Amino acid sequence: MRNRRGGVALTFTLASPVLFGLVGGGIDYARLVARRSQLQNAVDAGALAGGNALKLASSNAASVKGVTEQIIVTNAPTPANNPLAITVTVADDKTSVFARAEDRVSLTFGRFLGLSNQTVAAQAKVTIVGKMRLCMLTLDPGAPGAFNLQKNAQVTALGCSLYSDSLSNNGMVGGANAMARADTICSAGGYSGARANFSPPPQTECPVIQDPLQGRPTPPIGSCATLPFPFNLLPLGKMPSIDKDVVLEPGTYCAGLTIKKNAVVTLKPGIYVFKDGPLIVKDNATLTGADVGLYFAGDKAGLLFDKKTTISLSAPTTGVMAGMLMSEQTSLTNPLDPALGLIDDLTGAPVPLTPAPLGQTGPMRIYRIISNNARNMLGTIYLPAGRLVIDADKPVADQSAYTVVVARQVNLYEGPNLYLNANYEGTSVPVPKGVGPLNGRVVLSQ
Repeated sequence: MRNRRGGVALTFTLASPVLFGLVGGGIDYARLVARRSQLQNAVDAGALAGGNALKLASSNAASVKGVTEQIIVTNAPTPANNPLAITVTVADDKTSVFARAEDRVSLTFGRFLGLSNQTVAAQAKVTIVGKMRLCMLTLDPGAPGAFNLQKNAQVTALGCSLYSDSLSNNGMVGGANAMARADTICSAGGYSGARANFSPPPQTECPVIQDPLQGRPTPPIGSCATLPFPFNLLPLGKMPSIDKDVVLEPGTYCAGLTIKKNAVVTLKPGIYVFKDGPLIVKDNATLTGADVGLYFAGDKAGLLFDKKTTISLSAPTTGVMAGMLMSEQTSLTNPLDPALGLIDDLTGAPVPLTPAPLGQTGPMRIYRIISNNARNMLGTIYLPAGRLVIDADKPVADQSAYTVVVARQVNLYEGPNLYLNANYEGTSVPVPKGVGPLNGRVVLSQ
């Protein structure tokens, strides 16, 4: 071929083997680099999730591997006919998680050179420095909303983990503007709500873990305590009612106890059993007590802290309820709502009934905190047959050194922020074995 000047022009064929190989090889190389980067990010995320799962008190190698693999697969999806080759190793002493993933990437141009695919791999290792345990566990095995946040409710559990044993697809629920924050959020079933309702997003299909406090000794239920004069003049079998300042002794309070009007009630150190009736604090009353444990027995037991009340309680440091702020009898048949028929003595208005749960698999006592001044609730709240309902407008337990909750269900409404602090060095109240966060962090290496 001649050019316009009459010379001979060179002819370049785009399909020539050399140029074809250069262009095609560049495209394939770019694909391999991009896929490896995606794989590395997925393995990093998986190893971190496995490391956080490893910090749970009840974790085991199988559950940690499952969480790690799930995160890797989610973040580096592949066709069904070409699954990732994933290896996850959990150290026997539960101090590290190693993850490796390999993928066969099909080559567009390499096949012309006899190379139809290329293997890319990425790996990461997380080392656990210290350990972290549960700060909230809901035990209901199958109810939707076993852990349920609505409206503007919040749970802040930085430094520990939130866990739901419910196998329901909606075992965890975050509605409206609700927010749950924790180091790890894990659901044995699924969750509903926007990802923005949870930080981080819940891990799903986590293994069911056993009640870590099951089998703990319970306090004795003694004969009925006698209230100070003049409150001891009430007929037997009727719920005692206190409307003046008084100091109470530990003991068994048969038919429950109501504290009302402007009364300030101080509990001496010890165990208080509320048998066949709830503990109710209403109107503008105040309840305080250090080194005290509250135990609830009978179908009619339960708890209600009304909106304008002031509550400040901390758990025992020794004895059968050491570290346990609240606990209950597990046997239950037909519980009653503590708000049923309750009237605010200062306004004459009825106290609203407790909102119904989204679902339940068995009867539950109701422990309801509406108080806008329940800033100190130090210790572990253990309600294996109970439903902890918080529908205050203000922070709850934010001034406690630590608070741990293990309950059948935890439901938050309105706008409270339940703080599950982890300042264990800031108190002499012990953490029961099996729960509570410890200082810990994860270190990632590749």
